[in-house]
Amino acid sequence: MTTQPTPALHPDSFHAGAYWGPRKESPEECARRAAAFLDLLAACDPLLAHWNKIPKPRGKGRRTPLMPPSLPALTEAFRRGVNREPGGPPIDDLGFRVGAYNDGTGPDFASVNMKCGSYAAFRIANSCVLSLPAKGANAERILTASVLFQVVRSMALTWEPDWAVAMSRTHQELASEDGKADMWLGWVTYLACHRGKVPPLPTPVRIEPVEDKGTLIILTPERFTVDNPDHVALSRRVRELLARAGLMHPVSS
Repeated sequence: MTTQPTPALHPDSFHAGAYWGPRKESPEECARRAAAFLDLLAACDPLLAHWNKIPKPRGKGRRTPLMPPSLPALTEAFRRGVNREPGGPPIDDLGFRVGAYNDGTGPDFASVNMKCGSYAAFRIANSCVLSLPAKGANAERILTASVLFQVVRSMALTWEPDWAVAMSRTHQELASEDGKADMWLGWVTYLACHRGKVPPLPTPVRIEPVEDKGTLIILTPERFTVDNPDHVALSRRVRELLARAGLMHPVSS
């Protein structure tokens, strides 16, 4: 399905997301992964070291700091984040959701949404999506290949996803226009080992292992932008090579 680009206040805003298929986990197991992730994320940049839980219902209740990570507090947050129909019983196979935000405002705002423990038969049953600041000093620090490499690596180590990506909204829209909406190749992309072996890729692409879990692919050392035709051409070429190697198929149930 082709997605038409929509106007955005900050068209080059970036996000990092990790995605995996059905995996039944308890609130305690989700909390352990989340605590490890938040700890690693805090080491990536000072902005990513301060998080407050998004209350349910959204916008109501007092601010609840999540840092430093507390396993009992996170376990309770995931337990309360169970999916359910309004007024109905928990829907166990849909897992749990916890959202958090930092103290920034406007384009300096960051948030993270964690969905864990779902074993429903969805192509992408679980995810962790980090929305990053669009502009300003924090964005200048974070939106670099070195920091996003660490962010995506943190996701790979803690959530053990099938794949993960860091990319701009405009790059994602362009990929969707190309008919590549099932699985995106971003500025930084992670592919789990079970997907297959990453083939040799053209320069300036960098390939780095993530322990025994998978491989990180960094397209360019400078900031990736769709305004640069060389960046767009490189992205399409690399995606073609990965697809030929059988690495770009969607997550299966």
